[in-house]
Amino acid sequence: MNIRQLFFDLYNASVEKEVDDVLNNYGIIQNPSNWRPYGGNESNFGVIENQQASPIPALIEKITNGIDAILMRKSYEQSVDPRSDQAPRSIDEALQQFFPDHKNWDLRKERLKQAERLQILADGPRGETSLIVYDDGEGQAPEDFENSFLSLLRGNKNDIHFVQGKYNMGGTGAIVFCGQKRYQLIASKRYDNGQAFGFTLVRRHPLSTEEDKKKKSTWYEYLVIGGKIPFFTCGELELGLYKRRFTTGTVIKLYSYDLPSGSRSVISRDLNQSINEYLFQPALPILTIDNKKRYPDDRNLQRELYGLKRRLEEEDSRYIDEFFSENITDHEIGEVKVTCYVFKTRVDQRSVKETRDTLRREFFKNNMSILFSVNGQVHGHYTSEFITRSLKFSLLKNYLLVHVDCTEVNTEFRNELFMASRDRLKEGDKSTKLRHKLAEILSKSRLKDIHKNRKASITVEGNDAEDLMRNIARNFPIRNELAQLLSQNFKLNDRREGKRRDKGSKTQDEKPDKKNTFNPKRYPSCFSIDVKQQDGEEFPMVQIPLGGKRTIKFSTDVEDQYFDRISDPGDIQIGLMNFAPNNTKGGDSPGTPKALDAIFDVVKSSPRNGTIRVSLNPTDEVKVGDAITIRASLSAPEGQLEQIFLVKISESEKTPPKKPKKGEEPDTRLGLPEFVMVYQDQNRGKITWEKLEQNGIEMSHEVIVQLFEEEDSLRTVYINMDSKVLLSHRSKLTGESTIDIAEKRYVSAVYFHTLVLYTITKNRKYSIQQGEGEQNKSIPEYISDLFGTFYAQFLLNFDMQELVSALEA
Repeated sequence: MNIRQLFFDLYNASVEKEVDDVLNNYGIIQNPSNWRPYGGNESNFGVIENQQASPIPALIEKITNGIDAILMRKSYEQSVDPRSDQAPRSIDEALQQFFPDHKNWDLRKERLKQAERLQILADGPRGETSLIVYDDGEGQAPEDFENSFLSLLRGNKNDIHFVQGKYNMGGTGAIVFCGQKRYQLIASKRYDNGQAFGFTLVRRHPLSTEEDKKKKSTWYEYLVIGGKIPFFTCGELELGLYKRRFTTGTVIKLYSYDLPSGSRSVISRDLNQSINEYLFQPALPILTIDNKKRYPDDRNLQRELYGLKRRLEEEDSRYIDEFFSENITDHEIGEVKVTCYVFKTRVDQRSVKETRDTLRREFFKNNMSILFSVNGQVHGHYTSEFITRSLKFSLLKNYLLVHVDCTEVNTEFRNELFMASRDRLKEGDKSTKLRHKLAEILSKSRLKDIHKNRKASITVEGNDAEDLMRNIARNFPIRNELAQLLSQNFKLNDRREGKRRDKGSKTQDEKPDKKNTFNPKRYPSCFSIDVKQQDGEEFPMVQIPLGGKRTIKFSTDVEDQYFDRISDPGDIQIGLMNFAPNNTKGGDSPGTPKALDAIFDVVKSSPRNGTIRVSLNPTDEVKVGDAITIRASLSAPEGQLEQIFLVKISESEKTPPKKPKKGEEPDTRLGLPEFVMVYQDQNRGKITWEKLEQNGIEMSHEVIVQLFEEEDSLRTVYINMDSKVLLSHRSKLTGESTIDIAEKRYVSAVYFHTLVLYTITKNRKYSIQQGEGEQNKSIPEYISDLFGTFYAQFLLNFDMQELVSALEA
């Protein structure tokens, strides 16, 4: 058998059907002597099949294995045993030691040069893409395949700190997405081990008729020739790589890979975007390459990628409105850095809908709004449900991405947080605690002000709709059954009387800007604590109640992105200088000093307009009367800027619970949601299309109504007074009073039917999907879309005389 020719016949097979043909031609497809069970165990089916739940995370494992291999090669080339104490203790340290010029990768030319060492290439027809993953890492000799590529659960990298791999199984996750036969070609050549180029083919064992009767399940196996991994000697090989021939390293081909529908076009664009999401901050840049045969008219068939973080934090980003971070230190969880990216609602000259579609395609392709990563690789996520339900920031639903860096989370906690497959969170106490912690901190972070400002700009008081609103609430002509239905969500006796705002008061937009001019610097030159030092005290003192928390402000002159920028970021460190416990029971020796994270849970916020906030929350390790001396250090090129302050633990603040009146149960229902009439032109109304669109709410002639939910309840109904439906209806009318009645009829019909549709849909707990495989629509999206068809025309021509008469009374 010509082993070299066998390899090239397999490698050049573009889809799994062609692999079948090659194996048949060589007479090895059914020969049991040519196949051995993967991992040396026929019971491998469960381990291999029960890994990543979708094809992109499974592919990511192949890429991270390539990154690991390149870092391992660098270690060996520097004569550093990867398992020794001299080896880097983290991926960041490995970059510093092995790639001292890695900061140059911010330059596209340098990034592209490095990315050629880790490539993903497309093969096969458009509808049945095969993928090739190449790295020029350490590679493996043929005799070592069975202890590396083809082993399972040996923990080959468990004691190597600067690589991602740990369990010795992630590389098999992609096999289950390789067509129907699960063909995967593995080929490799050790970087320092002569000319031997080995290869094998992995597949799912095809059960014979007799085996099917005896076996409960099949297994995975790999190809051997003459009882050994097939190999041949070579120097360089032409394998179709981008701008290079293969010399050493590893090539893996995944035949007929089951890419999701959104990643089945040019891989250098669509697959590239998905990989960027899952590799939020990869250690090394990667190159994705498609070919002219598949897309002859595409001019961008090669694109490098370097993680979503760099795309988001580029200084010239067209998409990001602002971003900031919260650094959490929790005695149980460990250290977590949370970075929030708030997107613009309109980009360039695109409409709100076009912008939203672009953001979803570019940054939310996999419906991940909250990303949890370790060493830059996403290990789990939440959808936008966390933003609307836990944070209750509904206006940010489509415009917020949160990255939660769990690299420094305590090992025990992290082991209970993520599945071994590294693609999803476990359900349990640890994930629940982290979710609650994130919700608590982010709901009070800068996001609160951002959402508040966006909401204020689309809220109107004292407008002409108030009288109409009162009439609707007072004269709602509904039968008992319908009243009972609506009363499940709303208090129907809400007359919306409220307090009317004085005409002389100013709206949010009219308030004068009282902020002092702030001129930020790239590096800080000053740093001071915003606590006055009392006479006789050595340091400024802060009192924190036991069981409570205190936010301490520091003033500086550094720019807002100082902690988060890609190039030369800074940091604030909070350290313990002295712990003086209030020892009322005495003792015969000094107490043992404690680390700060044992005494306080700490949250450090990135600078904002010259203010850095640090929140301290005492743990159970302290008691009333304890005194703690703390040093706060802000990094700067010319040396640390420091502030020392004293914290004393005071009695806990207990607020007595408010007692309800005897026999009275609190009514948690909201009153009828307000409605706001929205106009295209500023001269016709206070709320315009532009104001809504600035906050991500689409308005155009085709839109009839938009709904605003807050805390999972309907709060506002925005009715478009310049919709095509109403304008067309008005054009057929004459007389001011006739037009006025028609507009009231339109408003009341849209409002009333919106309430009924919303209530029924919500109470029946419907799940709404438009088209197979599409993301579920929310109730507001569904109702807005429903009115945008012919439903509004139907309502305008429907007999609503009873309601109109009540409104005119």
